[in-house]
Amino acid sequence: MRPVHLIAVLFAAGLSTSTIAQERRVPTQSELRLSYAPVVQHVAPAVVNVYAAKVVQNRNPLLDDPIFRRFFGVPGGPGGNQVQRSLGSGVIVDAGGLIVTNNHVIEGADEVKVSLADKREFEAILVLKDPRTDLAILRVKDGHERFPVLDFADSDALQVGDLVLAIGNPFGVGQTVTHGIVSALARTQVGVSDYQFFIQTDAAINPGNSGGALVDMTGKLVGINTAIFSRSGGSQGVGFAIPANMVKVVVASAKTGGKAVARPWLGAKLQAVTADIADSMGLKRPSGALIANVAPDSPAQHSRLAHLTDA
Repeated sequence: MRPVHLIAVLFAAGLSTSTIAQERRVPTQSELRLSYAPVVQHVAPAVVNVYAAKVVQNRNPLLDDPIFRRFFGVPGGPGGNQVQRSLGSGVIVDAGGLIVTNNHVIEGADEVKVSLADKREFEAILVLKDPRTDLAILRVKDGHERFPVLDFADSDALQVGDLVLAIGNPFGVGQTVTHGIVSALARTQVGVSDYQFFIQTDAAINPGNSGGALVDMTGKLVGINTAIFSRSGGSQGVGFAIPANMVKVVVASAKTGGKAVARPWLGAKLQAVTADIADSMGLKRPSGALIANVAPDSPAQHSRLAHLTDA
């Protein structure tokens, strides 16, 4: 269609040239200054870098042979020791210096240090670890100082599409902020732990982000970054975080002085309802869960027996 004819058609449709022009315009100065900076400024002081070190024996089989050591003049005693270091992130959740991080960041460590956003460093001690959720709770040794903290959000209220920020120390380059959305909820089969209820996000998460914060637009903690799905070792837009409501359970156990996390136990093994199962049971769609097994003398078994007795 020729340009003159196009304008005629637009006018006939009740559109003016000014309406067409409004589709493209120069953004105002206030629009150009839209930023996540206020959220970051609130959150960043409570996100720390976690440095863990452990001593491992560097054993060379040849050094165990006394003839070899005597021939080459090697001092007595097998092999030396080597210090292995790991780097991760953490979140301060209590003003007294209680820090949440991933268990795999500090697993087996002989020494743990945390570095704050203002570059101050403190030694930390392990208060509680929970391999099932891949969470660990540390406490800063200097208990006289009050630290900035992050408040917990209700992670059950998250929806797919919500904006989130991930803050941590990827690759040891220093505190870094990335943004994205909640890509999915209740992800399973992640392979990090047997806790099968992860938040998935496309906010860039890389090695070193483990234990860092995933926050919402109010600056509250919605999850602890724990894993990525990657074939290259770098971020490919599929990261996972442990929901804040699960983190709160572990933190509460640490605050009460517990050495293990107290969890409710059902005593039943569940499996997803597949399309074949739904068809065999006459269901319209494959949804829900099927009780595949009940443990002996478990709450699930007692509940079932009570139900049968009532019937």
